[in-house]
Amino acid sequence: MGSLGQVEAKTCRFAQPLPLKSGASLADYTLVYETYGTLNADKSNAVLVCHALNASHHVAGTYAGEPRSEGWWDNLVGPGKPLDTDRFFVIGVNNPGSCFGSTGPMHVNPATGRIYGADFPVVTVEDWVDAQARLLDRLGIGQLAAVLGGSLGGMQALSWSLRYPKRLRQCIAVATAPNLSAQNIAFNEVARRAIVTDPEFHGGHFYEHGVIPKRGLRVARMIGHITYLSDDAMEKKFGRAMRAAELGYSTQEIEFEIESYLRHQGDKFSEYFDANTYLLITRALDYFDPAREFGGDLTRAFAAAACRFLLVSFTTDWRFSPARSREIVKALLDNKHRVSYAEIAAPHGHDAFLLDDPRYHGVLRACFDNLGKEVGA
Repeated sequence: MGSLGQVEAKTCRFAQPLPLKSGASLADYTLVYETYGTLNADKSNAVLVCHALNASHHVAGTYAGEPRSEGWWDNLVGPGKPLDTDRFFVIGVNNPGSCFGSTGPMHVNPATGRIYGADFPVVTVEDWVDAQARLLDRLGIGQLAAVLGGSLGGMQALSWSLRYPKRLRQCIAVATAPNLSAQNIAFNEVARRAIVTDPEFHGGHFYEHGVIPKRGLRVARMIGHITYLSDDAMEKKFGRAMRAAELGYSTQEIEFEIESYLRHQGDKFSEYFDANTYLLITRALDYFDPAREFGGDLTRAFAAAACRFLLVSFTTDWRFSPARSREIVKALLDNKHRVSYAEIAAPHGHDAFLLDDPRYHGVLRACFDNLGKEVGA
């Protein structure tokens, strides 16, 4: 298996406003994206990869002069890898509202001439899918071979199957859920409150004050990391390991290695992620619920789907547990849709979808191999 090597981001500007589910619209916006591989003659081998909370369009490869800039799913996407770029044309898009190049809270609002900040409109999973569809129109791609995503990206893949049922052959949703549980919404709310109550948040207009609410971002990320690991994985990695041989008898200094890990992750996150983006993306997670318009009936919600489905879950993922994936599988089977389901016994928790588990990658490789034969890739 080889590396993609150096890749470059591209931009696409849209003058036509994007209508949003809230009733607002996003005017004069830009999407940043990357592509890998070659689009075949009949444009049938395109695969869209949807990103999760803190990822971006940079799915695989590295940037020139940045040897440690591997894409967030570089172990999965590339020559000879499960999603083989020698066979497929892979597209990664940075969603509107993000902080990695596409129009978001850090950009200037054309209506006011000021940075959007907290005035950036609330976006939903459905809005992101509509924006992605517009980009595909620009690229001249009518139907995708597949839409692939993990976690929040999996929600986007599911939404694709409902909003544009004829525009994809296969939906691949990994470590995801049909909606957030009350516990998941609670985690998101605690993280948001950490940011909003940071004195340097300034109602979301902190850019104008030349500050960043890093304290809130640190705590938000620490909360997130607790939910991404399984109890077993955290115990194996840290246990009760101490930073020093003797207790320091301090309530504020780091005593345990797990504390050091969480603080490090929080510090790192606060240096590159945008606070308003965090609020927007976690709220989009909260709002995702395709069954809501059908009285909570997930079977009715998936009646409109037309593609094949592959659902993958991990036994120790307690954030998006296998039971949540099985809810989706049942709804699909109720509609007699074509669906495959893999439940992987992996110890890593929610983060397993980003890791190199050979059984997991074997499932995806088999899926893409069959799909490649179908589209002549």
